Amino acid sequence: MAFFCLADFQAYAKDNLPKSTWEFIEGGADECITRDENISAYKKIHLRPRYLRNMSVVDTRTTIQGCEISFPVCIGPTGFHCLCWPEGEKSTAKAAQAMNICYVTSSFSTCTFEDIVAAAPNGLRWFQLYIQHDRQLTKKLIQQVEALGYKALVLTVDTAVLGNRLQDNRNKFSLGTFIQMKTFHVNIEENAETLLPISGIDSSICWKDLAWIRTITQLPIILKGILTREDAELALNHNVQGIIVSNHGGRQLDTIPATIDALTEVVNAVKGRIEVYLDGGIRTGTDVLKALALGARCIFLGRPILWGLTYKGEEGIQQLLNLLKKEFYRSMALTGCHSVSEISQDLVKFSRL
Repeated sequence: MAFFCLADFQAYAKDNLPKSTWEFIEGGADECITRDENISAYKKIHLRPRYLRNMSVVDTRTTIQGCEISFPVCIGPTGFHCLCWPEGEKSTAKAAQAMNICYVTSSFSTCTFEDIVAAAPNGLRWFQLYIQHDRQLTKKLIQQVEALGYKALVLTVDTAVLGNRLQDNRNKFSLGTFIQMKTFHVNIEENAETLLPISGIDSSICWKDLAWIRTITQLPIILKGILTREDAELALNHNVQGIIVSNHGGRQLDTIPATIDALTEVVNAVKGRIEVYLDGGIRTGTDVLKALALGARCIFLGRPILWGLTYKGEEGIQQLLNLLKKEFYRSMALTGCHSVSEISQDLVKFSRL
């Protein structure tokens, strides 16, 4: 089956996943305004190409937290991969290793961390953390992933409560008895809002908890969900090692900014002192180029990875990522960028439309 863009993988997943699973993956909060603007915001950014620069050699490699990756696209944390493919997160980890990019493993994985590591022992892995009410459980999780060779903690900060995901509520979406949480024991509570394992997440977390995490581990701490100058400055004051500009794919609070629109504010606040990444809305290689031009070190893919996984597991993800890598390479060549370090804000301008 021929796929020519990421939207082709999306169409395949829509046709082949159960309706409630598809709507769970694609859904957003309330009216889905932020979810949709994550994508449409890129269309308001135009490129300013430079020519006659001898583009016979183009290098897509870069580094994140000192580790080299083959191009500035990595796999962000999404849960429940076994909903899309029997081997779930093991297949995702294999694809990331084959592509030489980072895979951020979700707290809500449906494969054990040990099995994920065994599937891709040489892969670059970060771990996405939700702090649990049970702090001893949280401590054990952090120690476990550090012992398994994970290289950073990605602390999600935007889930004090679950977003109002109307389609999941209407569907009474459930993971089903065939999906088991193998990463840690959580209760799946049936109520009017959700059938997801979110009851263990601690809504009392605050900035002082970063100091507590540092008593447990030496891993770098990356904050996922920062959208404002004020919080970016607080992140600097609390000595974190990175920020992922994220709005949870538009799944938490509706009508907040698209991530590409929030990126510049965060980048200007940190002034290069820590690395800034971005997720949300990336669908083409030119989207990647625009994010880097506005200051992102790399981007993290969410939903598209699940589309590729649905198609052919590890092979499907690799096919999707190779397509995006080719698009990114082409975008670099056609704008006059020989290396990722040459991508700058001079490449973009914003439409008045």
